[in-house]
Amino acid sequence: MNVILFTDADKTTNNTIVLRDQRHHQILNIHGSQVGDSVKVGELNGLIGSGIIEAIDQHAVTLAVDLYQTPPVKLPLTIILALPRPKMIRRIFRTVAELGVTQLIIINSYKVEKSFWQSPAINEDKVRQYLIDGLQQSKDTVLPGIAFKPRFKPFVEDELPAIIKGTKALLAHPATGQHCPHQLDEAVTLAIGPEGGFTEYEAEKLLAIGFEGIHLGERILKVENALTTLVAKLYS
Repeated sequence: MNVILFTDADKTTNNTIVLRDQRHHQILNIHGSQVGDSVKVGELNGLIGSGIIEAIDQHAVTLAVDLYQTPPVKLPLTIILALPRPKMIRRIFRTVAELGVTQLIIINSYKVEKSFWQSPAINEDKVRQYLIDGLQQSKDTVLPGIAFKPRFKPFVEDELPAIIKGTKALLAHPATGQHCPHQLDEAVTLAIGPEGGFTEYEAEKLLAIGFEGIHLGERILKVENALTTLVAKLYS
């Protein structure tokens, strides 16, 4: 953790927090901190600052916090992503938060197994923790927006046109359109399919509402690698 995030639930006063979970373990056993030491802290969806340790033992740590710094600016990027395999969800969601993506919308695809939608990996509390883990790595506090849309056609036809309005809508799909553009300075809606890409029908539906096809060359990357590569190319 490069910043320890806290919420109202951790506060005992306006400027004092008490931590008893893995954040306490991080400060005590990983940082090796003692009374009087300062650690980087941030309020979830708020400011970043410092926390001075007032008390610490094997059960809890009490910090006096002083918040004064705004978090990093989010990328003007919405990612539309086909639901990944459950074992990859934690890594991908954490990466989305680390990279500063503004919004992530998870959608269905023909190639997504139906059982994935019943996976405990997409439990609301777990998803929130994946995102917080990413924020704490990248010294950010602001959670990206998250939505799950399990019905492909109604979402694409009824909701997605309004989402892409005013943005550059890009469909990352093998052998489609132009090579991925570099270092844009505008808002982007980026659609990424499952392993091997969307079906031809799904790609055509996205192109029909205004998406432009882009690709990363001849190599077909795993979703988590494609996502990171695309974001790195799109924004400096």
